[in-house]
Amino acid sequence: MIGPKAIIVGAPRSGSGKTSVTTGLLRAFARRGLRVRGAKSGPDYIDPGFHAAATNAPGVNLDSWAMEPALLAAMLAEQGEDTDLLIIESAMGLFDGIEAGEGRSGAAADLARRFGIPVLLVLDCSGQSRSAAAVAHGFASFDPDVRVAGVALNQIASDRHEQQIADAMRKAGLPVFGTVRRNAVSAMPERHLGLVQAREHAALDDFIEQMADTMEAALDLDAIWDAATPLRTPADTAGRALALPPPAQRIAMAQDDAFSFIYPHLLRQWRAAGAELRFFSPLADEAPPKDCDLCWLPGGYPELHAARLAAAGTFMTGLRAFAQTKPVHGECGGFMALGRSLEDADGVTHEMLGLLSHETSYAKRKMNLGYRRATLSADCPVGSAGTVVRGHEFHYARVTEPGSDEPLADLQDGIGNDRGASGGRRGHVTGTFFHAIAREPA
Repeated sequence: MIGPKAIIVGAPRSGSGKTSVTTGLLRAFARRGLRVRGAKSGPDYIDPGFHAAATNAPGVNLDSWAMEPALLAAMLAEQGEDTDLLIIESAMGLFDGIEAGEGRSGAAADLARRFGIPVLLVLDCSGQSRSAAAVAHGFASFDPDVRVAGVALNQIASDRHEQQIADAMRKAGLPVFGTVRRNAVSAMPERHLGLVQAREHAALDDFIEQMADTMEAALDLDAIWDAATPLRTPADTAGRALALPPPAQRIAMAQDDAFSFIYPHLLRQWRAAGAELRFFSPLADEAPPKDCDLCWLPGGYPELHAARLAAAGTFMTGLRAFAQTKPVHGECGGFMALGRSLEDADGVTHEMLGLLSHETSYAKRKMNLGYRRATLSADCPVGSAGTVVRGHEFHYARVTEPGSDEPLADLQDGIGNDRGASGGRRGHVTGTFFHAIAREPA
């Protein structure tokens, strides 16, 4: 099937400016009257929110490690429906992934190779000149099945700086699609799990308009449009795009600045399968609607809002009552809130829901990051006992008291190393630091 035109915005590493370029291009092309959508390779919750804000269309994650090939193709085709241009933002560096089998590394290069999507390479040129062309040449020649269509030069200091790099790029045979001057775009605010969420960004639309203004002035949009190629996906993808079945008919979904990390494809697919999503805000002291069949607490930043959560009596009482008769599941930040207590960055301990018996701390933090393959030990909202689910873990908080609950799953990392038992389950309540992306086919 031939769909919209598509291009990948990649880079040699994180911090090169991919999100600014992608978000600015999405809005700039939308200004031209094109139907534009964004996608993010890999397990990132935050960037799809900026893509959605820039296009007024849902973002999506495309993960070649977590999603088996048929599912990946189906989701890519779905994101391209009724679209003129699909811009896919790479995670980290273009080739950064894990050794997990051909085409299953999680890197954006897998998408470029499998679906023939060209790459716009964004280079942070600060602290170098002609060497930037050597870096770009290395990326362009590293894998003959991954085509770098051209480069965008970022953090250019002067006309002379630009000329030196552009001359070297021409000698290397690489088109330059434009240059972004140093500090041309305001820095996107960050915190410990990456960029500040789009929903928390002050004057978000004005900020995106400024990025679009910058990219329209700095980059050759016509050349980028010409470099993008029609997206080709298999024709037999219908009915193969269900990553996880809906956990219930009516789902109470926590959604605010403390709980927001749930993958867009899950919400979209659950709705398409007939499930009803009812959102509520723990930070606004709202309880899950009583007529829902299940409550889901996504990940997020409860460690930044622990005092407010502890004081949210209606939320605490309502969720405890809900859990007496109906399933409750928490992922990462949601798992932390389900425990007995949470210690914040200042070392202050706050009482949490106590529906599971573990205790967590952000003061005694340690980064946990990587793909996870979970074999479920019992039936739960993520799947039935024995189901294998692929996903991701990224958090700084740690369990300081494991409690006495039965574990929810046995974990491996992305290349099969044993990570031991994970999460907890008690009564109708389950939780884990692990974020589910998609189940493995039986």
